[in-house]
Amino acid sequence: AVDFVRFRLSSTSVFSRCGSQTSRLLNTMVSCVSLLSVLTLYLGAAHALRFHLKPNTKRCLKDEVLKDVLVSGEYHLSETPGHKTDLTVKDSNGHILYNKDDIREGKFAFTTDAYDVYEVCFITKMPSEVKGADREVQLQLKHGAEAKNYQGLAEVGKLKPLEMKLQQLEDLSEAVVKDFAYMRQREEEMRDTNESTNSRVLYFSIFSMCCLLGLATWQVLYLRRFFKAKKLIE
Repeated sequence: AVDFVRFRLSSTSVFSRCGSQTSRLLNTMVSCVSLLSVLTLYLGAAHALRFHLKPNTKRCLKDEVLKDVLVSGEYHLSETPGHKTDLTVKDSNGHILYNKDDIREGKFAFTTDAYDVYEVCFITKMPSEVKGADREVQLQLKHGAEAKNYQGLAEVGKLKPLEMKLQQLEDLSEAVVKDFAYMRQREEEMRDTNESTNSRVLYFSIFSMCCLLGLATWQVLYLRRFFKAKKLIE
């Protein structure tokens, strides 16, 4: 009976250790799956757009990008007789980063100097006497790690496909961490702004109450002197 109890106790401890190890393994797998999901979503965040341009119109697309981020774009326009389309990329201050006239297809790339809103504008022109259909535009914008040419980097650095994928995942991880750090910074700035606003509102409320009390006191004293002058009160 004693040996049976010892066997049950040892079996229970073994099952407990196995259960704890399985639990840790499951938690690790869940964490890895979550990280891969985030990276996959981040990798698939390229902006692929398709729209139509009417003759003699301007269509601008704005995008908010952090500082020191590589931005690349690829565009393709349909063949439409009579249409002439120009492309301009600029920041909120009007600095032109890319400009090309009478485009058909091509690519552009630049690195941001500061956190800003960048604008991609398509301007189509057509003589008034010429009638034509709308022109289809296909545009794909990429930011950060997704904008890098890893195939070219792998050829230059003589990297294996697995090493190239690991480098891509590392860059994506750094980009995600940078985005979270920026969001945390913005949250701290917003909190400081809210606290400053609350303090100012409190001081303004106290000042307003003091002004009202002073005005009420002045009115009482003024009316008291007025009524005494009219001999309505003693």
